[in-house]
Amino acid sequence: MPDSPVPTMVLSARPVILPVPGRGEDIQVRVSAPATGRDLPVIVFSHGFGMSMNGYGPLADHWAAQGFVVLQPTHLDSRTLGLPPSDPRTPDIWRIRIEDLKHVMDGLDILEAAVPGLSGRLDRDRIAVAGHSWGAQSASTLLGARILDADGVPGEDLSDPRVKAGVLLALTGLGDDLTPFAAEHFPFMKPHFGDMTTPALIVAGDHDQSALSTRGPDWFTDPYAHSSGSKSLLTLFGGEHSLGGISGYEAAETTDEDPARVALVQRLTTAFLRSALYPEDTGWKAALEEDLGPQGKLESK
Repeated sequence: MPDSPVPTMVLSARPVILPVPGRGEDIQVRVSAPATGRDLPVIVFSHGFGMSMNGYGPLADHWAAQGFVVLQPTHLDSRTLGLPPSDPRTPDIWRIRIEDLKHVMDGLDILEAAVPGLSGRLDRDRIAVAGHSWGAQSASTLLGARILDADGVPGEDLSDPRVKAGVLLALTGLGDDLTPFAAEHFPFMKPHFGDMTTPALIVAGDHDQSALSTRGPDWFTDPYAHSSGSKSLLTLFGGEHSLGGISGYEAAETTDEDPARVALVQRLTTAFLRSALYPEDTGWKAALEEDLGPQGKLESK
């Protein structure tokens, strides 16, 4: 199904406070939702390193205008919180991030009630997760990805049956290819994708050269190559880590600014999520048959 030619009016509320005893900070959440409609599907979005609920407007606003409720928690690594490296929670932020996403799903009643006009309008049987960069790594664990321990054994299964689909944007690849710095400082960046069985769309830029990897941009296609189950891969030609500028309308860190590339990501992620959450929707099947030309290529397994 193509995007609606007349996007729905979007209402956005922030910060909506979600109490989480023991975290040290309650979770601040931005809620973006269509002004009308009921039985609305939900996207829980995890931001990249240092970002916050205030980012990723090009995605959150578009998805909400197309009928989704988008929930964006601010993780503890956000620059808006100013957590010092010496904070005792720092080594565990990767795990706390995953817990944040689950707390958001646990707190749907609280989030609904806090936003005027939203109560009773969410469809709890149609929940997806999405994330960019570190956020994609956080979201991937809810789809079944695991972290390898020091002996190379997959760790705890942190998947969540409430999550029916995922969109993973610029998700880093296998830990075998980390630079020495990354291997020392980010031990959690050793994923095992073999159990990531929940349907997902992986989006990678073919010019995304990470300083954390000894490999080239193909590193970002590992989640597709090494996962099982229903998966699709969107490769963006010329795309770097910001995938054209998804992190913000005027984001300074965007090195490959391209409104057409962002529009493609908006359109195809929306089509994927609709079809993943509504099996009768044929929009994704049609998208897989498209020729994207110089913008990229789309494949599935």
